Amino acid sequence: MATILPSPPKIGMVSLGCPKNLVDSERILTKLRSDGYAMSPDYAGADVVLVNTCGFLDSAKEESLEAIGEAIAENGRVIVTGCMGKEAEMIRAKFPGILAVTGAHQYEEVVGAVHDAAPMPPSAFLNLVPDSGLKLTPRHYSYLKISEGCNHRCSFCIIPSLRGDLVSRRPDAILREAEKLIEAGTRELLVISQDTSAYGVDIRHQPRMWHGEEVRAHMTDLSRELGKLGAWVRLHYVYPYPHVDQVIPLMAEGLILPYLDIPFQHASRNVLKLMKRPANETKVLERIKHWRTIAPDIAIRSTFVIGFPGETEDDFAYLMDWLEEAQLDRVGAFRFEPVEGAVANDLPNHVPEEIKEERYARLMELTARISADKLQAKVGRTLDVIIDAVDEDGGATGRSKADAPEIDGEVFLRDAGHLAVGDITRVTIEDADEHDLYGVPV
Repeated sequence: MATILPSPPKIGMVSLGCPKNLVDSERILTKLRSDGYAMSPDYAGADVVLVNTCGFLDSAKEESLEAIGEAIAENGRVIVTGCMGKEAEMIRAKFPGILAVTGAHQYEEVVGAVHDAAPMPPSAFLNLVPDSGLKLTPRHYSYLKISEGCNHRCSFCIIPSLRGDLVSRRPDAILREAEKLIEAGTRELLVISQDTSAYGVDIRHQPRMWHGEEVRAHMTDLSRELGKLGAWVRLHYVYPYPHVDQVIPLMAEGLILPYLDIPFQHASRNVLKLMKRPANETKVLERIKHWRTIAPDIAIRSTFVIGFPGETEDDFAYLMDWLEEAQLDRVGAFRFEPVEGAVANDLPNHVPEEIKEERYARLMELTARISADKLQAKVGRTLDVIIDAVDEDGGATGRSKADAPEIDGEVFLRDAGHLAVGDITRVTIEDADEHDLYGVPV
């Protein structure tokens, strides 16, 4: 007689916010899948919907509340997790029907809430999950989180109150996860944390054995070992500590990508002091020049806050001059937005909204010109490109080593119908605009 398996409960997931939240969502789904739960791509088929919230900015909180409201309206059985878990009382008051509210990276609590809300029928045949876990990103690239929390106390940020102080993972555990991801098809590892440069500080850079050798819990050692695994390795959220200089030679050797994501936030000493961030912008410019002598193709991306309380026209002009000299490859900007609980809210001399908008427009115009010039200089060169999509008309979309997924530019290819997603191929660049490149496979 055939065995009839019980139908497992189905879980829906809405994941908001940054890649660190996305990794949290993947871990939660991986644990639930290993417990036998099935996944639902829509509200209608889900027994429970998880909403992983972002609470970094008030606008992000509003988006999270809208997502919770939509999940309640469409399904009714909702568990909230993530950064807004700190505001459980407010969420429960606004949505009395919520099943449970948990905080950021509280995996056991989330899974326990799911077990309570949708118990798994007993079956020895339902606990199936791949070794690499479940992913919310395409198969060919994966985010690799190396730590939680942050020791900085920037005046505009509430991340430490949401996620706590720095907690680093063991280097052998990170490398083991990376190895499994690559075995499962990952071609690009995107290393993330709140502060990648601080990795290992909290555990005194304690070494662990990995394949018969000791590896310190340190950004340089970890980068070197990750580079030996054979995938592209891209570093995100890197603070410009002195030891960052040590990873640039690894880029020149080809072990990790010549790419740094550094959140400078501003250049004016006055504004950086108000932000409670290091104010060594001149030395940073010297270091950037030095990095480019070691790894000429290094791409540096950064983000800046415009209209921070106390930012004068002179401060902004200094930032514009600094950007002109720094010639960063990729730049994102945010207009200052008060966040509940942030120290910056109480600073004097808030910048009027119309001035913020005017400064934002000027900065984006400058950085677009710099980007266009830098990309135009790549026309005629042959670059390595990882393929993200292939269309039915023989075209394809990919990214160069200078482009992180979803936040940087893309490379649009013609005559590329023979390629597959995840391929890394040589491409001759034929044209460029302000943000993207255009080319043909060699």
